Amino acid sequence: MSIRPILETRTARPTMEGAGVHLHRAFGFQDPTELDPFLLFDDFRNEDPAYYRDGFPWHPHRGIETITYVLAGTVEHSDSLGNQGRLGPGSVQWMTAGSGILHQEMPLGNAKGQMHGFQLWGNLPSAQKMTAPRYQDITGGDIPEVTDDDGTHVRVITGEFWGKRGPVDGIAADPQYLDVSVPAGVRKTFRIDTYRRAFAYVFHGAGMFTDASAPQGVLLEKEVMGREVNIRDMSGDRTLIRFGTGDEVTVQAGPEGVRFLLISGAPIEEPVAWHGPIVMNTQDELQQAMRDLRNGTFIRPAH
Repeated sequence: MSIRPILETRTARPTMEGAGVHLHRAFGFQDPTELDPFLLFDDFRNEDPAYYRDGFPWHPHRGIETITYVLAGTVEHSDSLGNQGRLGPGSVQWMTAGSGILHQEMPLGNAKGQMHGFQLWGNLPSAQKMTAPRYQDITGGDIPEVTDDDGTHVRVITGEFWGKRGPVDGIAADPQYLDVSVPAGVRKTFRIDTYRRAFAYVFHGAGMFTDASAPQGVLLEKEVMGREVNIRDMSGDRTLIRFGTGDEVTVQAGPEGVRFLLISGAPIEEPVAWHGPIVMNTQDELQQAMRDLRNGTFIRPAH
């Protein structure tokens, strides 16, 4: 077994999208090879409806998949094909845009005005970029959960983990998407197939992720001493950890425990031509998408 080295730790940066939604972006619109097949990751979290209520009005997507995971509040969605629905707490929507779709997403928040969720963009390989659009709406109650003897709790959104398989299927990148909670002071190791690109995103508490290059003795000494764990070495709220190659990720939870998403997928390793919510392989394909938008031919008829 080999621990994955930590290539980078970064804090999600505040930005605005849609009609003025305040959110934090962990990655996106930069080097698409860094976390191939994943392109973008946003954390939309607010307690003031003024910062999100205008939502994400009608906009196009082509050539990608969007994954929306809601923790608090609700999101209403509708699209140009007549689909509509509402995502409640704990639910997931996996939208394969394929050849093209126009849709809107409107966060509503809960009774206290709180809204929290994540959106991840996954690339599609060239052979699937022009497939028919598809939705998978999964309610919170349909996502399997498993708790280990030490109290570690995992929601399995997609992929297989600890004998449970997530309800989302048929995804190009064959991803594993886990929502992981590790109790205070617990050290936990998670297996990830070596061929996958992987990252973690901490959104509650703090944890120290083991780096393959760090001396194990130093880490163990810190763990044994308990209170002597250096909080500055820990990754806290809104922190992205990008891992290198290996088959294990190990985390030591801080004094408040740690909750994070652990996401991995098979790299596509194809050229990327990217403009906003449209991601193709070549500039010619990208320009064709722009022409389709202008000409009203962006939405392809169902076959």
